[in-house]
Amino acid sequence: MMEMYLISVCLASILIIPFALKTLFPYVWMDILYFGDLLRILVKFVSRRRRRPSFFVLDRFLEQTAAHPDKPFIGFENEIYSYADTDQMSNKTADALQSHPGYKPGDTVALFMGNEPAFLFTWLALAKLGSPVALLNHNIRTKSLLHCFNCCEANVLIAASELKEAVKDVLPSLIEKGVTVLLMTKHCDTPGIENFSDKVDKASDTPLPRSLRSHITYKSPAVYIYTSGTTGLPKAAVVNQNRLLTAMAALSSNGVMSSDVLYLNLPLYHTAGFFIGFIGSIEAGSTIILKRKFSASQFWDDCRKYNVTVVQYIGEVMRYLCSTPKRENDKDHKVRLAIGNGVRAEIWREFVNRFGDIQIREFYASTEGNVGFVNYAGKIGAIGRVNFFHQKLFPFTLIKYDTERDEPIRNANGFCVESPKGETGLLVSKITDIAPFVGYAQNEEQTERKRLRNVLKKGDLYFNSGDLMRIDKDNFIYFQDRVGDTFRWKGENVATNEVSDILTISDCLKEANVYGVQVPGHEGRIGMAAVTVKEGAQFDGSRIYHHVVNYLPSYARPRFIRIQNAVEVTGTFKQMKVKLVEESFDPGRIQDPLYILDDKEKSYVPLRSQVYSSIISGNIKL
Repeated sequence: MMEMYLISVCLASILIIPFALKTLFPYVWMDILYFGDLLRILVKFVSRRRRRPSFFVLDRFLEQTAAHPDKPFIGFENEIYSYADTDQMSNKTADALQSHPGYKPGDTVALFMGNEPAFLFTWLALAKLGSPVALLNHNIRTKSLLHCFNCCEANVLIAASELKEAVKDVLPSLIEKGVTVLLMTKHCDTPGIENFSDKVDKASDTPLPRSLRSHITYKSPAVYIYTSGTTGLPKAAVVNQNRLLTAMAALSSNGVMSSDVLYLNLPLYHTAGFFIGFIGSIEAGSTIILKRKFSASQFWDDCRKYNVTVVQYIGEVMRYLCSTPKRENDKDHKVRLAIGNGVRAEIWREFVNRFGDIQIREFYASTEGNVGFVNYAGKIGAIGRVNFFHQKLFPFTLIKYDTERDEPIRNANGFCVESPKGETGLLVSKITDIAPFVGYAQNEEQTERKRLRNVLKKGDLYFNSGDLMRIDKDNFIYFQDRVGDTFRWKGENVATNEVSDILTISDCLKEANVYGVQVPGHEGRIGMAAVTVKEGAQFDGSRIYHHVVNYLPSYARPRFIRIQNAVEVTGTFKQMKVKLVEESFDPGRIQDPLYILDDKEKSYVPLRSQVYSSIISGNIKL
């Protein structure tokens, strides 16, 4: 009897323990599964690192091509390219480039191109030739374009045909430096620019010898991805082969399989489009439906047409989709997973309620950063979850930050002060062999700015994310804001000093203090500038409008301009922004002349109270 009793007690305990754990620790099983995923990724990564010859992203693509050559890899408009087609097109591109006297294997090449198959063919071709690739934002022009090209020390520029005029604007400087400029067109009569598409058409699709990339190591730069820093023009974040190899897990670690079809409408020059959409699909062996740009009106029709199962997003994408007119077939699709970042809690709820049972996999990462989070538990509004395993592999902490002085708070011993749970703090992550920080090309000053020393003890070294976070009592982590002089609008990072420099080279403006302000119903912050006018000059709204349109992409143009007698600065001559941000663009709080960018009038026009009210109420969308 006693034995039967003990057996019954043991069985009951075994059955009760899982329920007790779930009650007391509701996320424990998710934590364990996540740790299992981390362990699996780590084991695969280590085994690949041990392979000889060295194994890179290109080798995974070649594996996938050999395994299923006829499987569709890229769908674009009315064209379908299989893995074998893509391999052959990249071989032809590589052969044409290798035959060009202005290029030799291993040279750094800048790619100035929008979302199209040729972008992917060309990157794969350059990987086969052992060349690092700078991914230029196709929206930038003149000074910014030239800066981005120069800081990666490229010898060759390959541009899309529709970007010919943008290339011509900087052509004299490129010619002076002896740069080879190739345009993806069959005919070009501009001296200094050579047509390249016809050469690709005539080239051989024979596989290239591996010896062309034998010089590549895991520390070799693979791509340069540009990110707006706290000051100045965009910086080229160096992504080495090792980092690119780890990026391959972005989709497969979230359950994406070879049978999935991914809808890629984010820019390929960005980390999200390139790392997650392109590189992630190579690892998973999935199919990419590539779009030139995001279109809310075409999104779901495309998903239905191409049987899309996985979509990417940034916060703005979700909001735009929720803003479209409701349709009876809103839930008629095969999308099961949405992966991205920046979605607000209320938009998350609205999206799922309207478009069906879609798993939202929110994550946090940065191009150059050494820490990331994944919201594997599906907690609405969170960017991730903090757990013991993650903390051990990638040590990080939140530290108190003085937003007025724009610097971390330190104690009497000179060390940073950790933020208590529930309070907002600056995310910093320890720089280690597992979590390195490579930095920026040709910019040691900006690289050093992102290093934070003596954080918790003497001699330690951390990466400064520049992002303010908060961790709740259940260990979920939430993004709060960005510090410094960068804000995000329309999914793009805007460097305030770059915009200030553009404004002050105009005829009538002397100083410009640029900052981002929040607008109800919109993600991120929209650009605003407090400016002073040159002595003896008048503010000319039309001339300033044409100036910013010529020099800045649409997302970086200040929507509001405030005229001041003098730009306020701190004791260390930093421009003061806190009060300006608080006052925003409210004519009721601002006595200074206030203007709004008006695309219909092609001018900056006075901001009236009625217009302000319409913006706040949502009747006018920005």
